[in-house]
Amino acid sequence: MTRQRQADLFLVLTTLIAACGWIFSREAISGMPVFAFLGLRFFCAALVLLPFCYRQRIPLAKMRQVVISGCWLALNLCLWIWSVSTTPSLGEGAFIMSLSMLFVPLVAWGMMKNRPARAWWECLPVAMIGLALLSLQFPITFHASQGWFLLTAFVQSISFCYTSRCAREVPLLPLTAVQLAITGIAGLTISALFETWTQPVSSTTALWLVASILIATSLRFGLQLQGQKYAAVASAAIIMVLEPLLTVIAASIWYGERLPLQKIVGGVLILLAQIWFRWRMIAHLPAAKP
Repeated sequence: MTRQRQADLFLVLTTLIAACGWIFSREAISGMPVFAFLGLRFFCAALVLLPFCYRQRIPLAKMRQVVISGCWLALNLCLWIWSVSTTPSLGEGAFIMSLSMLFVPLVAWGMMKNRPARAWWECLPVAMIGLALLSLQFPITFHASQGWFLLTAFVQSISFCYTSRCAREVPLLPLTAVQLAITGIAGLTISALFETWTQPVSSTTALWLVASILIATSLRFGLQLQGQKYAAVASAAIIMVLEPLLTVIAASIWYGERLPLQKIVGGVLILLAQIWFRWRMIAHLPAAKP
């Protein structure tokens, strides 16, 4: 298996774990403050990865770049939490947030001068329509939180591109640990300043927190960085579009939510966009020499 295909597989697994992470987070947040959960989740995940980093060191010349990537991730997740806490419609917010992965090739064009492939432009309208059908509820009404979600989506696309470039230059595990630690410290700081604990943490909530730390954070971000290291930016962006589809499926299994026809059509369109993109990219690869 080539590195490109391995990277694609890692990113597909990342989207699956991320979808389950929505369930973990929703269950955990029901029993503890939001930013406290965010801080504990990411800081503890960094501690989990720390013992595996002792043989890999980040060059001092690259430390500034790594810290900046961690700050982008922290800003992204803090904005996301704020957006979720103020929105009256998670469906509309999910659509706007999903746009972040579709923004990635455009941001990469500006940051790294990587012009999006023609295949990406061809599948973009189909993916956007699919995401709209999957996430939106009609009729659409304007709310200030939509602006926050749009800002979050833009910050996430910058974070994705910056991390993709950083992952090619420094060891993956230390990079992941630093990013998670910075995000955790940011969440704990905001929680200490603005949140209060109104009830003790139950054993069930603690188990959801542990699952979020070990599976939805440590494992997920490790796989994502491994995938980003070797995947083409546009290819990675399209694969990550699978996350909202898998999230809907996970929610339907866990909470017994029925999938209306609108969401089924949206999911099919997303999968068609995936297949079209991969087929067009493979079709344009140079033929192997005999």
